[in-house]
Amino acid sequence: ISDGIFLLSALCHADNLSGKMFIFPQPTNTAQVMLTTSIQNFSAFTVCFRSFTDLRRVHSFFSLATPSVFNEIRILKEGNNVEVAGQGYKLNTWQSICTTWDSASGLVQLWLDGKPSSRKFISSGSNISGPIVIVLGQDQDSFGGGFDAAQSFVGMMSDVYMWDYVLSPCEIQRYMDERNFPTGNVLNWGALEFVTMGRVLIENKQSLYY
Repeated sequence: ISDGIFLLSALCHADNLSGKMFIFPQPTNTAQVMLTTSIQNFSAFTVCFRSFTDLRRVHSFFSLATPSVFNEIRILKEGNNVEVAGQGYKLNTWQSICTTWDSASGLVQLWLDGKPSSRKFISSGSNISGPIVIVLGQDQDSFGGGFDAAQSFVGMMSDVYMWDYVLSPCEIQRYMDERNFPTGNVLNWGALEFVTMGRVLIENKQSLYY
């Protein structure tokens, strides 16, 4: 399928990953985690996760594509500077990231370790309609594929959740603090349905460095 080693897990897991993390140990255009959900239409969303990396280059955390729009939802770090939404993005430490959008206002907002960005307009008036493909660790440049190793995530990722509505600032802060936040009704780290492809490992989260 590509140069080098390609490892495919044929098993679709539905696991409680509490206390666990995905490890993406090297740059590649094959390593990914594909997530499954029964919800295929969105008029709003919140996506939250925690990540740990030493990458300074562009890298993609989360990508949701439909057959007609490959970048319906794309959460990535751009540029050689270590900035996300104008805020300090730190290397070699666990960071919590949440992104929200709703079609009524068309406004998107990113939260980094509990600090919100300015809300900005991207698009309004239309929903995200499936079928959808959700991928961690790669940027989809085609529906379910088109990956580029130069945009791949290398590091660790944990506590991935998604909701089909915008969480309140208070609820986002509770996620950041890991205390009593709403369970994701689209993606739930405590009952995640996923397939790993390529070299992706699952290990206990290194809470010592959190």
